[in-house]
Amino acid sequence: MNAPTELRAATAATAATPDLAAIKQRQQATWASGDYAVIGTTLQIVGENLAEAADVRAGERVLDVAAGNGNATLAAARRFAAVTSTDYVGALLDKAAGRARAEGLTVQFQVADVEALPFADGQFDAVLSTFGAMFAPDHRRTASELLRVVRPGGRIGLAAWTPEGFIGRLFRTLSGHVPPPAGLTSPVKWGDEPYLVELFGAHARDIQCSRRTFNFRYRSAAHWIDVFRNYYGPTHKAFATLDEAAQARLQADLVALLEALNVGGADSLVVPGEYLEAVITRD
Repeated sequence: MNAPTELRAATAATAATPDLAAIKQRQQATWASGDYAVIGTTLQIVGENLAEAADVRAGERVLDVAAGNGNATLAAARRFAAVTSTDYVGALLDKAAGRARAEGLTVQFQVADVEALPFADGQFDAVLSTFGAMFAPDHRRTASELLRVVRPGGRIGLAAWTPEGFIGRLFRTLSGHVPPPAGLTSPVKWGDEPYLVELFGAHARDIQCSRRTFNFRYRSAAHWIDVFRNYYGPTHKAFATLDEAAQARLQADLVALLEALNVGGADSLVVPGEYLEAVITRD
């Protein structure tokens, strides 16, 4: 291979390799923007279902990673588990702590990155994440950390939006207006069962997956856009990145998506959002 060819190959390889540290900084800023808790509290039922699927029991040591405002955290604490709740955005944990105090629940909160968890090997009986771990940029490192901190025979319970479902389609719509970093694997890959087997299968005794539906219930497409534009980090940042004309095009595409998926009739918005619920038992 001659020098110019080598240079072109090296340049192409560099361009195809995402700067994961820079991406993570951008993600932290994204999730700290708006107020995810406004959205997150509507998803509480997902945390309850996941705690049941993972068979969380009283007295067990449970870790909630990328916990956001604490849906799985609260679900596990309500089952009298000893819960440690983590996220890399401290403001989100503050919201979760407020919810726990309101219910009189004892939870340990700690700022932590799911890709570098500050816990000992095998420290937890169960690790949970609802729509959280899936957004870490380095999927293999994230899976490795989840496996590392759960004991042999312990469970990892995950809820992740599917590629084919509403949120998968939402992210593709957003990407058409604000392209994601080159080379970054889509977070909704975590909602694909074969991909989870690829990530966890070599160290799993068992992987059980079920497709579930969360219904987004709003007054109208305009109401959903207003809430998500103001409070949901990815949508909030997408609109903030665009000029006025581009914002109008994005809004039109979102209205079209919402109205195409609406099963609530003319006077309401009910959009089914498919997600994968997975329980992975560590070998």
